[in-house]
Amino acid sequence: MNQKLKTSLAFAKNLMVTGAISETSRYVEVNICRHISKEPNKIIVEFGTGHGNITREILNTMSDSSTLYSFEVNEDFCEYVRETIRDERLILINDGAENLKKHIKSPINSVISSIPFTFFSKEKGLSIIQNAYDLLEEGCYYSQALYTKFNFKKFQKIFDHCTLTTHKNLITEYIYYCKKSNEKL
Repeated sequence: MNQKLKTSLAFAKNLMVTGAISETSRYVEVNICRHISKEPNKIIVEFGTGHGNITREILNTMSDSSTLYSFEVNEDFCEYVRETIRDERLILINDGAENLKKHIKSPINSVISSIPFTFFSKEKGLSIIQNAYDLLEEGCYYSQALYTKFNFKKFQKIFDHCTLTTHKNLITEYIYYCKKSNEKL
């Protein structure tokens, strides 16, 4: 069985955790990473490692001296990523995004997320977003991939500036770009 089919089956089996039946498109992988700093010694956080397609793009984008903390609740997905991505800059955490502050105390330069806010309670979703905002450095971005515009208002309640984008041929995949800043763009 090819890897793409295996991945789709794994995602479908875990739909309530992944919120997806397949990996994100290449368009999302590249564009969700567009605000990652290439400067040295930055801390990047990923919510929802899955099988690591966005993780690989983050690692390709960030500097050689930066660190990626990647959160994934599914142990099978964590094991797959441990076996297939060998990069000392990656710290894989088998825990939920809601426990961010339990694992990271330092300021974060970027958050990249593909977790399924649609399946979270309003309180849990807002808590995840607020915790990320609290640790995010001024002028930095939280970028979120979702299949709906429905959760955009949650981000707008917390972040200082939010935009929404999609590819004209992929109208079901949205990327939210949310910036922490005292000034509006």
